[in-house]
Amino acid sequence: MPRTRTPLAAIVLAAGKGTRMKSNKAKVLHEVAGRPLAYYPVKRALELGASPVVVVVGHQAEAVEAALSAALPEAPLRFAVQEQQLGTAHAVLAAKRALRGYRGPVLILSGDTPLLRAETLEAVVSARRRARAAVSLATMTLEAPRGYGRVVRDARGRPSRIVEEKDATDAERAIREVNAGLYCVDAELLWKKLAKVGTANAQREFYLTDLVPMAAQAGGVAGVEVPAEEASGVNDRIELSRANRVMVGRLAEAFMRAGVTIEDPARFDCDEGVEIGADAVIEPNVRLRGRTRVGARTRVGAGAVITDGVLADGVTVNPYTVISEAQVAEGAILGPFSRLRPGADIGPEAHVGNFVEVKKSRLGKGAKANHLAYLGDAEIGAGANIGAGTITCNYDGERKNPTRIGDGAFIGSDSILVAPIEIGAGAYVAAGSTLTDPVPAGALALGRARQVTKEGWVAQRQAEKQMKGTATGPAPARKGRPAARRAS
Repeated sequence: MPRTRTPLAAIVLAAGKGTRMKSNKAKVLHEVAGRPLAYYPVKRALELGASPVVVVVGHQAEAVEAALSAALPEAPLRFAVQEQQLGTAHAVLAAKRALRGYRGPVLILSGDTPLLRAETLEAVVSARRRARAAVSLATMTLEAPRGYGRVVRDARGRPSRIVEEKDATDAERAIREVNAGLYCVDAELLWKKLAKVGTANAQREFYLTDLVPMAAQAGGVAGVEVPAEEASGVNDRIELSRANRVMVGRLAEAFMRAGVTIEDPARFDCDEGVEIGADAVIEPNVRLRGRTRVGARTRVGAGAVITDGVLADGVTVNPYTVISEAQVAEGAILGPFSRLRPGADIGPEAHVGNFVEVKKSRLGKGAKANHLAYLGDAEIGAGANIGAGTITCNYDGERKNPTRIGDGAFIGSDSILVAPIEIGAGAYVAAGSTLTDPVPAGALALGRARQVTKEGWVAQRQAEKQMKGTATGPAPARKGRPAARRAS
């Protein structure tokens, strides 16, 4: 990852509401690959070595600040508030106090550009240095540049000014090279020139683009053309979806280059920050979220959804398993259709089968719960077998209570274990038992209701029903009215 060798600060503009998102949530809080939009330009600036990074917030400022601080807890972030959204130059000026005392180049980015790469930022920073220009800026060429400011170049081919579309002539609107909203400028020059920016334009706003003609006279402007895919901002839900697909595609490509098999990258969904080990296999329609870590040689079956899960090496996750904030040890087998809830801890070579739900429980090495069970607040020993239909009744209406099952214990099908309860090592619980008392090690416990069998009961019941129907007969007709017809 490129890092600048000289001092560098960054300003990320993230104050706007984003009306085209048609949302009550600030635009930069909408997510791409599990992270807020503004996270990406901030993270890329940090990767380049920028310190500090000042995020200019406005709409839902507290929520934006909280989201970025949580996503980047150790980063040298500072926040500046733009109380009124009066234009991009006004937004940059809001960061001046946060950069008081800083001297050196400042990188200015937009908070809605999640696809920017650190290499692209480095190209813009280094272009200013190489050209000894006052400002360097990124441009991009679009087939349909509607809505973007057009880049006007001078006779030497250097950017001389940027004309916003509402202020452009027909000839200027025909220009396809547009402003990408990414700049590098010396801090002293930045504050000096921005103090002179006015609002003589169609929108009566303070345009950051007015910096360009000033810089052209004060040392020149270096233009760097960058890929449109990277620099185009996200303005609506369609563009958000496209950016998400591109980002997930990048992640999939990186995993595959590192030795991971992703069977169908077009049907792979992954958050930024997920880790996958070499020789893992990811089947179609898998979703990996949050801080999930998938170990080497692990196979994740189709349709599985894993959020903040930690899977060791050699785990098998069969299709349609759901895992949340749980950990799974080496060689364990899950699913299909199993669910691990927060606090589940599955030991080495343990089995959690179809329609088994585990919450805040630990299964020891080789323990098995292969069918239709609920295990909550339980400690299950190594080699224990949990039969189909077993339930740990952990909640008494006021508090959660523990169940402890010893090593090698056998719990028969359809057992109800009313917590708090302890089943000793090697004990057997007969199928269909409801237990409330502890079971000593090596004992057999039966908690069934007594069976009663009444022979001939069905025939007797049918005869009674037939006699009752004959005795009742059809209802008599009322006087003066015809009897109701019977349905045939």
